[in-house]
Amino acid sequence: MTIAIMIAAIVIGSGLSLTGGMILLGVRKYREIALILTMPFGAGALLAAAYFDLLPEAFEQISIDSALMYCLVGFIVFFLLERMAGWFHHHHSHSHDKHDKNVSQRRLIVVGDVMHNAIDGLAIGASFLVSVPLGIITTLAVSSHEIPKELGTFAMLMSKGWHNKKVVLANVLSAIATLVSAIGIYLLGDATTGIVGPLLALTAGFFIYVAASDIIPDIHEQPRKTGTVQAAALVAGVVIVGIVIELLGV
Repeated sequence: MTIAIMIAAIVIGSGLSLTGGMILLGVRKYREIALILTMPFGAGALLAAAYFDLLPEAFEQISIDSALMYCLVGFIVFFLLERMAGWFHHHHSHSHDKHDKNVSQRRLIVVGDVMHNAIDGLAIGASFLVSVPLGIITTLAVSSHEIPKELGTFAMLMSKGWHNKKVVLANVLSAIATLVSAIGIYLLGDATTGIVGPLLALTAGFFIYVAASDIIPDIHEQPRKTGTVQAAALVAGVVIVGIVIELLGV
């Protein structure tokens, strides 16, 4: 029954993220406004999931010192992965013509999206191994961040020469990575007992990195009025997801 709930939660969450990205991409009039609100809200949701949900659960699985160490490792690993992706992007931009450069960049974007979604799936699967409420909260946090991420992925792939159908197909295939990795980690069950705690703490580090390095700095660069609205959206994400965590009794 738990695995059915997990699959349903992932399918619904991925469907909402994909649909949201498609709608926002199509309705240009409201795209900028939506991005201004959804990106910081997603960051707040990730922070709430990390601090109110994932880390406390990790503390119950392993020692606090170990959990905090894994959290830091997750933060640094995600930082290094982004640095490597940035180097790869820069390297190829000087060694190919425009067509070949677009091809290599499309591949990089899709591979990065698949890796990101696979990590999300590991987090969701590990969370459902602990409890259904924890799994739902993790899925909720991931989905809230996926909407602006999908919009960004759509826009980047379209700017590199892909049309709507190919972009949607690429995003659907990358979303399948979430489902596959979640089911895989869940089916391993008892065999993963010793790694659930570290996985939860690593995921917390990933979530904190995404919010702290990718989104919050953007808020500081906005004009005062826009930045204030985004700061409010971030706080709203923390509060709303925190309330949901409390209501679910995670």
